[in-house]
Amino acid sequence: MKLLLLALASSFLQQTFVSIGKVLPAVLAPMIILELHFDPSLVGVYFGLTSVFALLAQMGCGSFIMRYGPLRMSQVALFMLATGMACMVAGAEFMFFLSAMIGGGGAAISTPSSSQLLGKMSPPRLAPLMFSIRQTGVPMGLLLGGAFGPTMAGSLGWKGTVLVSAAACLVFIALLQPLRSKFDIDLVPGRRFKLSDFPTTLRSVVKDPGLRGLSYASFAFNGMQQVMTSYFVIYLTTIGYDLVTAGYVFSVAVAIAVPCRILWGWVGSFHVSPRLVMAGLALGIAASATALGCFSAAWSLTWIGLVSGVLSATALSWHGILLSETARLAPEGMTGPVTGGVLSFGQMGALLGPLVYSALLGTTGSYGIGFIVCGLPSLYVGINLLRQGKRLPEGAAQA
Repeated sequence: MKLLLLALASSFLQQTFVSIGKVLPAVLAPMIILELHFDPSLVGVYFGLTSVFALLAQMGCGSFIMRYGPLRMSQVALFMLATGMACMVAGAEFMFFLSAMIGGGGAAISTPSSSQLLGKMSPPRLAPLMFSIRQTGVPMGLLLGGAFGPTMAGSLGWKGTVLVSAAACLVFIALLQPLRSKFDIDLVPGRRFKLSDFPTTLRSVVKDPGLRGLSYASFAFNGMQQVMTSYFVIYLTTIGYDLVTAGYVFSVAVAIAVPCRILWGWVGSFHVSPRLVMAGLALGIAASATALGCFSAAWSLTWIGLVSGVLSATALSWHGILLSETARLAPEGMTGPVTGGVLSFGQMGALLGPLVYSALLGTTGSYGIGFIVCGLPSLYVGINLLRQGKRLPEGAAQA
């Protein structure tokens, strides 16, 4: 139990640090755009590049996790994220895009690595709860980044804020080092990365009905999550809110995702099938994204907060139940690579979502339309899960 709690704590903190590093560019985007005179549509390009390299990293990280160990690769993920943030402070467009490539690829390795670790340490009956608690590190990081990012930037500037976050990642890497002897065991030194790992990873999830269903859900959910975290704060500033207030609304809404992640994992483990839970989340995403797209200066802060909270409780709260199901369906010893495969579909959604949003913003000039359109895949997934649930084979019914 001691090792399990240690694995859970280290995985939780790792996810928190990674989440802070990923959300800071979005939270600080209005300040960065104003200072550097960037086109707002470049935010979508930035996060699109992040998703491209995250996709490649997740499809190809399986061999590295098996060879070097999940804890070592967790350290690598944090180092790459810190390096990406350091590149950002140079201020040039090229360096921002380089930041997206390095940081996006590094951050993407974190979840498959920690899933391999936690999947090995967790008893099957506790896995849904452990994974759900681990994944609360993501909204915790979003909350901290949204709440303190703008405030720190007010005194340190956006560059100083980013560098402080990068330094924190490096400190945590050092703190993880003593745990390697406990967790990086059962390594496969002869395992080598091959280009064939990319299609092999995708095939490993597409050929299994249960994992395939999880992959489709990951695509829709992660796409909407990326759009929300990329554009929500900017969107509120366009309807009359200052940056600090917009960041506060974002952080309060995201805080709801912390207990909800655990709640959905508990409900899916003991009361309702995970497939039905994910169907409800998908429909909730579609409905709240449509309402979000209708925001205007006439909306009260209460209603804006309510809709934002519902979107957070769905689009930012699905991870634990999906990842625990992925671990359950993965072959023994393959949790990390299979998780990377499922999340690869999520990265495809995270890639396409901001790009579609950016294109709609550039074409229509409306921030709201993009939220509505990007919620449509979740509507399809929700309806499809409800329709197909009874027709799936028994082994896939839990997906």
